[in-house]
Order: sequence, then C-alpha cells, then structure tokens
Amino acid sequence: MSVTTSTQTSELALLGGSPVAPGVLQGPAWPPISDAAEATLVEIYRGRNWSFGGPHEMKFAREFAESHDAKFGVFMANGTVTLQCALGAYGIGAGDEVIVPALTWPATAMAVLYLGATPVFVDIDPQTYNLDVSQIESKITSKTKAIQPVHLYGQCADMKKLREVSRKYNVPLVEDAAQAIGAEDAGERAGAMSEIGCFSFYPSKNLGGIGDGGFMTTSDEALAKKLFALRVHGSTERYYHKWVGLNSRLDALQASVLRVKLPLLDSWSNARKRNADNYRKLFT
Repeated sequence: MSVTTSTQTSELALLGGSPVAPGVLQGPAWPPISDAAEATLVEIYRGRNWSFGGPHEMKFAREFAESHDAKFGVFMANGTVTLQCALGAYGIGAGDEVIVPALTWPATAMAVLYLGATPVFVDIDPQTYNLDVSQIESKITSKTKAIQPVHLYGQCADMKKLREVSRKYNVPLVEDAAQAIGAEDAGERAGAMSEIGCFSFYPSKNLGGIGDGGFMTTSDEALAKKLFALRVHGSTERYYHKWVGLNSRLDALQASVLRVKLPLLDSWSNARKRNADNYRKLFT
C-alpha cells in the first residue's frame, strides 16, 4: 500500500523549494566583516610588519586583559594551546591528575592528556551544565594538581565555591573560558576569577578572528612572565630557553582585526540578550 503526501521531498526549502515563511529566520551574517578591519589588514600587509610581538599584538593584549579585569594578557595561536600552556606553567605532567567537567569540548581534557597527565571527570550540575562543585572533593587525591572549570555556553561556573575548594586543598584553578568572552558573575569577569583564564578567538566565537587564536589572562606578574616564555619555546631572552615550551605565537594580522572588533563586543552581547528575551516571551 502506497502513501501519497501533498508535499514532495523535492519541494522542501532545504532542497531548493520555496520556504513557507521567507525571511523569518534570516539573521545577520556571521562572522561580521567591516571596512575598518579590512583597512588595518591592508596597512599591516603593506607595512610588512607581520610577525609576533609588534605594536598591534601588544596593544590588543593590554586592551583585552583590561576588559577582563586582568593585569596581564598573553596572545597565543588557539584556545587549546592556552590550556596546555596554563597547565604546563604549573609543571603538570605524567602521573598528575586534573579535575575537569564531564560535559565540555574535548580540548579541555585533551590539553591534560597532551601533558601526559590524567583528566578526572566530575559530573555537572543539571541546572547550569557546569561543574558540580559538591562532587569535586571526593575526586581529589594526592595526585590532583589543578582544577579546570569550564564556563560553558557563556555561563560562569560557581567560582566562589571553587575558590574555597582550591584554597582548602592548595590546588590551582585554570578557567576554560573559551566560550565566555565578556561573561561575568557577581561583578567578576571570566578569566579574572582564578590564577589563569584561557580564551579562544575561533571565528565562530562572539569575538572571533579571521583564523584561529587564543589568549591567557592573569594578574600574577611572575606567572605572566612564565606564560610569555612558554609560548615561544620557553625563551626568556633570545637563544636562552629556560623551559620546554611551545611554538604558539600569533601574528599582527589577527591582533589588528580583534582590536577593531573588541569595542563592539558589548553591543553584540546586548543584542544577543535582547534576542534571548524575545524568545522567552514568545515561548511563554
């Protein structure tokens, strides 16, 4: 017995047919582009000042760190290596354990594995999808060397309680804030609620580059100097390598585009909040 439908598959909008409600789901193009960003790219290209450590990179590092209430900022090649570098700054390696949430992007745990350490998964709070702090203490052992909370979907983890656990067991916190650029909780910015905050500028992020990019924030000067060194082969001065580090620098092209976008971040965030409020009203 055959069944005939009034709408053939070939007529679906997904396959090229006419949409039932044209324009309703049409949003702004993302990532956004601008003449200002294009102009600064051309300027840098023609000026041949493409390498790392130039004025664009240093200015953006200072501006982004300040916008997240941190004293120092370190630009890196992507968000994943910021996690590796941050954990590496504490000397974490084989035989060590790092507590991570069970729900997160794989890079959170992969950064731990890259260093030869073991990620110890802790379940999430079903209300926030973030690390359930009440379950952490039962997972802490003599091998625990760090706790790496994730601010998932831009919602900050319970850093007040996490700091209490951190102080009690003398275990550092490393914030995975890859999805939380500009986020805050109780007046504190993501990335400034612990010793090190790690961010991603992947193009799909709310502040994205024209390629990949990452960033670390800290207000500890000694830690900042080590993080700066670790991103460039552990070098504190030319041809002197104090630590085993990474080759994870970022160039002026990315920094210049992100500098153009950074002042627009709050307006983009506010637009998202308005859209979210509209959805809540329409669904109730």
